[in-house]
Amino acid sequence: MALHPQSALRRARACIRIESDALTATARGLGAEFVATARAVEATVAAGGKLIFSGVGKSAHIAQKLTGTFNSTGVSSCFLDATQALHGDLGLCAEGDLAIILSNSGQTEEVLRLLPMLKRFGVGTVAFTAHADSDLAKNSDHRLIYRVPREACPLELAPTASTTAALALGDALAMVLLEARGLTRDDFARYHPAGNLGRVLLLRVRDIMRTGDRLPVLPETATTQDAILAMTKAKSGSIALVHPKKGRLTGILTDGDFRRSALTGPDFLLQPVSQFMTRSPKIIRDDALGVDALRLFEAHRIDDLIVVNAAGAPVGLIDGQDLPKLKIV
Repeated sequence: MALHPQSALRRARACIRIESDALTATARGLGAEFVATARAVEATVAAGGKLIFSGVGKSAHIAQKLTGTFNSTGVSSCFLDATQALHGDLGLCAEGDLAIILSNSGQTEEVLRLLPMLKRFGVGTVAFTAHADSDLAKNSDHRLIYRVPREACPLELAPTASTTAALALGDALAMVLLEARGLTRDDFARYHPAGNLGRVLLLRVRDIMRTGDRLPVLPETATTQDAILAMTKAKSGSIALVHPKKGRLTGILTDGDFRRSALTGPDFLLQPVSQFMTRSPKIIRDDALGVDALRLFEAHRIDDLIVVNAAGAPVGLIDGQDLPKLKIV
């Protein structure tokens, strides 16, 4: 069977629109039940309990992904195979845990058999389904209901829009809890120590800043000519200027400042650089995270960022051109 480009694109776009409709319907359908479930999760975490995700088939894949998402945000979670649970795996359940059971129909035999077993262990239950009138929904403590007007599969058989909606609803629950718990970038970095994500999140300003010969520093009493020579020697687009006695940062001279100083008259090079420097420049501490430096670059549209220590003295310089090389952006 030949694949025709136009019909393939038409079918692909229709599929995405159908899945988008499911997401829109699910978002519009959120209400008190979602809030109650979020509070149940919050209470479970606060009491030291864990989340148990379970499902069969494609729902099991969604459950496993959500287990990883919640673990990555510091919420202790595990996946329980609904079939294996009846053959010994119920041992991972403990009183005070909360089980989030995924079944699109809400009538999956394995999860319905699991439900009373969980309650016997004192585990709270959340029905995660597309059918509010299903046995799973009727017999659970809480409900997460997603809306699926129709599947994207032309045969209405392959789970498509339903799995997309379920995944999005689970992610929404995770993000609501993340914000409610006040998770910080430092917290997130602790749960992602490996790989590029962990490297980027754990990177400190001191790890990426220019120092030594690449950090031009002069007292603010120096001449503009001396400042320009120091910048040129360090191959830098700016120079940190400090109090001549106290050593703390008082300003910065950039290439732009230098060009503007040239408009003041022929003797501008002999003038004190303090006349042309930018006072109170944007700065960052050397123990800050690299991503915090990135946020300053994006927010203030600057090219260079002076790094200071606890005493306010310049100890480094971050050039905006260095960030892509370090894969922070």
